[in-house]
Amino acid sequence: MDRRKSIKALLVGGVSTGVLVEACNTAEEKKPEQKAEAGAAEKDLNPSGYNRMKEELAHEKLVRAEATFFTPEEMTTITILGDIIIPKDDISGSASDAKVPEFIEYIVKDMPEHQTPMRGGLRWLDMQCLNRFDKAFKDCSKDQQMQVVDDIAWPERAKDKPWLTQGVAFFNLMRNLTATGFYTTQIGYKDIGYVGNVPNQWNGVPQDVLKQYGLAYTDKELKECVSFDKA
Repeated sequence: MDRRKSIKALLVGGVSTGVLVEACNTAEEKKPEQKAEAGAAEKDLNPSGYNRMKEELAHEKLVRAEATFFTPEEMTTITILGDIIIPKDDISGSASDAKVPEFIEYIVKDMPEHQTPMRGGLRWLDMQCLNRFDKAFKDCSKDQQMQVVDDIAWPERAKDKPWLTQGVAFFNLMRNLTATGFYTTQIGYKDIGYVGNVPNQWNGVPQDVLKQYGLAYTDKELKECVSFDKA
């Protein structure tokens, strides 16, 4: 998945033999334009540039090739909900800026157990809005949308309202998928200030710590092992 290796470890079983053979076939030299197309396709599957197993890339290619699950109307609703959950602010972009709707489309195809809860929840949401406002969720005003969201976003408030149970379960799933999709992208990393493993320069044990324990670097260690920053 795009920049989302932390979502789940892909255990590839039943991947098309033809796909694997094609992925491993290096005997025939490709033309420059074919290499460029292949490179662009792989970059689209792996925009982060991290090393990934060929089997994983092949599996992802198969999932992406499947027919689109959500309808355009459903994707519009998912986009609106995602941006309600994680809106754009001064620090980072919104869920849709991080392509969370596309991530959710991928996930429900890769993990089909989410298909019925997601589609059922989207229909529940539209029925609530039709009953209240005579419009589907995507066509409601922002205030109307927030009235419904406020009813299902806070489980404690819905304890004594059994008719909201399905909506609460759906919103919990939607929130979990949105947060997962967002915080496993570059936008999400920056939002929380996560930098990961990055190269740095070690300037040795501080002098006050060495003095505390009665230690000191030898001339050889200073020359060969420790590089102090003179800046």
